[in-house]
Amino acid sequence: MWASAAMMKEFLDKLMRGAQPEDAEALNQRLSAEERQARQVGALFNVLMGVWGPERLVVKAGKLDALGLMKSEKVEEQVLALQRLVYEDPTLDTVPDPRELPEILDQLEDAVADLAARRTVEDRIERKIQTRMQERQDDYYREIKQQVLKEEAGPETSSTMKRLEWLESLEKKSLHRSAAELLRPRALEEVVGQDRAIQALLAKVASPFPQHVILYGPPGVGKTTVARLVLEKAKTMPHTPFAEDAPFVEVDGTTLRWDPREVTNPLLGSVHDPIYQGARRDLAESGVPEPRTGLVTDAHGGVLFIDEIGEMDPLLQTKLLKVLEDKRVTFESSYYDENDPNVPKYIKKLFEEGAPADFVLIGATTRDPEDINPALRSRCAEVFFEPLTPEDIALIVRQAAERIGAHLAAGVEAIIADYTIEGRKAVGILADAYGLALYRAAEAGKENEPITITQELVYEVIQSSRLSPYVTRKASPTAEVGRIFGLGVLGFVGSVLEIEAVAFPAREPGKGVLRINDTAGSMTKDSLFNAAAVVRRVTGEDLSNWDVHVNVIGGGRIDGPSAGTAIYLAMISAMQGRPIRQDVAITGEVSIRGGIRAVGGIYEKIYGAKQAGMARVVLPEENRKDVPQQVPGIEVCFASTIEEAMRLVMAAPGGEGAS
Repeated sequence: MWASAAMMKEFLDKLMRGAQPEDAEALNQRLSAEERQARQVGALFNVLMGVWGPERLVVKAGKLDALGLMKSEKVEEQVLALQRLVYEDPTLDTVPDPRELPEILDQLEDAVADLAARRTVEDRIERKIQTRMQERQDDYYREIKQQVLKEEAGPETSSTMKRLEWLESLEKKSLHRSAAELLRPRALEEVVGQDRAIQALLAKVASPFPQHVILYGPPGVGKTTVARLVLEKAKTMPHTPFAEDAPFVEVDGTTLRWDPREVTNPLLGSVHDPIYQGARRDLAESGVPEPRTGLVTDAHGGVLFIDEIGEMDPLLQTKLLKVLEDKRVTFESSYYDENDPNVPKYIKKLFEEGAPADFVLIGATTRDPEDINPALRSRCAEVFFEPLTPEDIALIVRQAAERIGAHLAAGVEAIIADYTIEGRKAVGILADAYGLALYRAAEAGKENEPITITQELVYEVIQSSRLSPYVTRKASPTAEVGRIFGLGVLGFVGSVLEIEAVAFPAREPGKGVLRINDTAGSMTKDSLFNAAAVVRRVTGEDLSNWDVHVNVIGGGRIDGPSAGTAIYLAMISAMQGRPIRQDVAITGEVSIRGGIRAVGGIYEKIYGAKQAGMARVVLPEENRKDVPQQVPGIEVCFASTIEEAMRLVMAAPGGEGAS
């Protein structure tokens, strides 16, 4: 690297030493051919320095990997440096043969002469352009002023006025409110089935020190609605920092796309540079970059709600974390000049201080917590919304029917509850049936009569929408041999697993086969082998004397050991002919010593058992602390050993369940 321009000049002077004008004939007589070539090379470097200037010459030499060659004491290597500079080709790597130097130097002289001539012409043209621009500057500004004066009359034409009239006519038309808007809860008291989640969210947001929150739960249970209503509630409380006009800014995380070059970033904001990114005309003409704030600044003093926050770009999530820490967004641009008098004060403030972004983040997701960015989770409190029960869905349907003024025939809400666990979907089915009822009434000339939504109308909507019953396995009062209900979790929703087993004495003693369907998963196979060990431990039976086939009906894949206890009980029931109650569901990992170990997703599994109409659910004793204090509608029992579980699920003599 060159330390200074003086060092560059000293190097070039040394390189071109002896190239001063002198009597040519006398000089040629007393110089050898090699010395003449060295002086010729120095003269060419001198011309290039005149064309480009010392600094640019050295910069170009560095880029073309010619600096080392320029410093060489060998004329041939200096000529190679000249070739790279003149032809701008760093791939030239062959040092010229001394015998070819005269011809090469003649070619370089021609090329350098062309460069010098071109630069002379360019300099002359630039001087003319600058002179002409200086001469026309005053006229140019006078023309602009005259144009502005002419435009004061406005840009309107007959065509633009017609377009304006068309837009204003559109504003006068309206299709009224959508069904979703009309049927959405308007107060927290109207939200169904989420009392615990509402209380938890209020405690975290409607506080003197509000926290960022992530809401977990299945779709259609009211996460967005509750977040909006919680902010409205917080505005009315004197101890919260939210003003009456605190904004609620809502955005879908799946739509938050951005450019890594920061050309655009609707979430955090971006800088529109005057040339490439389209700053305002008045700013672009003066070369001033324009910062444009994003949604985080729009939400300042209020709530930024990001639905499906788990779908956001990971790098954008990281940038959002920085804003949550700083409570401010910063802007940068290579076009910004703090000393430019043309920079407006608000732009100067944005570049030097940033834009405020002090808000409460509420993110909603249908993903599991483990799928969310750990850094984001560590900065947010977590609230879990509960799946809706059939009773909740029925209540939502009745409330919606009251709002639209429709009468429900008997059993309509129960039918809708069979086909969905989403409040939003239930309201949609009701709205479709209502529209169909209106159509039928108009056809019959009864449009002025009260509308009744019948079961037939609901089934017609369900069939046209190709909906299937959400719960396909339901409790039964009749006990059965070799059939039991386990429990599983998918997302935030629990469901029952129908497990069946058959057992036959092996055709040949000691050559029995133990099987389970492959689609159940490797964890289920492990549970089967554990259960087989427990069968021998408890009953003394050697399963090698039995052919036992266990099947998870429907081919459901079980990602975990929680079906172990259910598999064991189904096998024992099949081998001993003991009937199992069909209104009981059980979950728990079975150990090879006959114990029942804790499992996850307890609340969701209780919900799944209630959905299927179970009268009793049996859980591991170790999960007692995970169960809510009150679980209406179902009996919750606990077992720590396989013997205790058998007493709770096996039917008593005469068909009654064991107590």
